[in-house]
Amino acid sequence: MTGAAPPPVGPAPSDPAPSDPVPNAPATGDPAPVDPATASERVLTVPNLLSALRLLGVPLFLWLALGPRADGFALAVLVFAGVSDYLDGRLARALNQTSRLGALLDPAADRLYILATIAALTIRGIIPWWLAALVVGRDVFITLLLIPMRRLGLGTALPVHYLGKAATFNLLYAFPLLLLAGGDGWLATAVRPVGWAFALWGTALYWWAGLLYTFQVAGIARGRRARRRPATAGGGR
Repeated sequence: MTGAAPPPVGPAPSDPAPSDPVPNAPATGDPAPVDPATASERVLTVPNLLSALRLLGVPLFLWLALGPRADGFALAVLVFAGVSDYLDGRLARALNQTSRLGALLDPAADRLYILATIAALTIRGIIPWWLAALVVGRDVFITLLLIPMRRLGLGTALPVHYLGKAATFNLLYAFPLLLLAGGDGWLATAVRPVGWAFALWGTALYWWAGLLYTFQVAGIARGRRARRRPATAGGGR
């Protein structure tokens, strides 16, 4: 007589917890993660070229804004940065040119433009120091959050959601408008309240996204501890 097949020895393999972060998500959590199965190691792609040009625009913007104070040209650099930021993601998907390098360059360029614009506007007295401290403080907060993440074995990947991208979008629109508002005339007067609305709302979203990252990392840590407890209890029998 044939008996039933014996049950497998050892614990059954479990699926990854849905709360765990995507391993290849960028540390900022703003853009969508790059799928390691489809992302390539290519460097010379059209999206990467746009991201590299955007990065080269950061020191150019600082020189224009703080040296000759050529605000028109400085604004043109920021406009190029915004347009190229939009295009590189679209082109990466349309041309099937997503790459790991692009996943690093894109958020790095966004952060550098935000910090460079904040520095220029604060030095020129266009925005108050407390606004600069709030935005920079959030990035410091996120950097400190990476310490417990590494202790948990999560690397530097943060859970991805689009609130961080919305915050970045608001700030990247706010600071060019505030730079324009620092001039004279009816146009400066007209864009000033719009620029401040983008700045305040973007800063609030920026911190909200940071707090959500904290709650998500804490939830992942609790989930991992809960999964370890049954294994520890079973091993002591």
